[in-house]
Amino acid sequence: MGKTRTVNEIADPLMVAEVWMKEGRNVAIATVVETWGSAPRPVGSHLVIDVDGNFQGSVSGGCVEGTVVFEAGDVIASGKPRMMAFGVTDETAWQVGLSCGGRIKVYVEPLG
Repeated sequence: MGKTRTVNEIADPLMVAEVWMKEGRNVAIATVVETWGSAPRPVGSHLVIDVDGNFQGSVSGGCVEGTVVFEAGDVIASGKPRMMAFGVTDETAWQVGLSCGGRIKVYVEPLG
């Protein structure tokens, strides 16, 4: 028989989302849907967030995760998805650390 892995041992954010949902947690998933220029993570990268602000995965290698996690709380509460855009020409990009010259769009949606 195989050993049951803990969430900390699971690398795939989608599998973490499944585990968290089975535990009864309210969850959102953020997905990189578009990149331009020098983007830290490719299209299709995921970050899963629960209502308490726990998260697993990455949409930017650490640059915008804090902002995405914060906004995910609103997405979970409202049940309404949100498109977020970050780019070097955007003042927000400098505030969150995305100064690499690229631009990313992240779609955040509630699960369950």
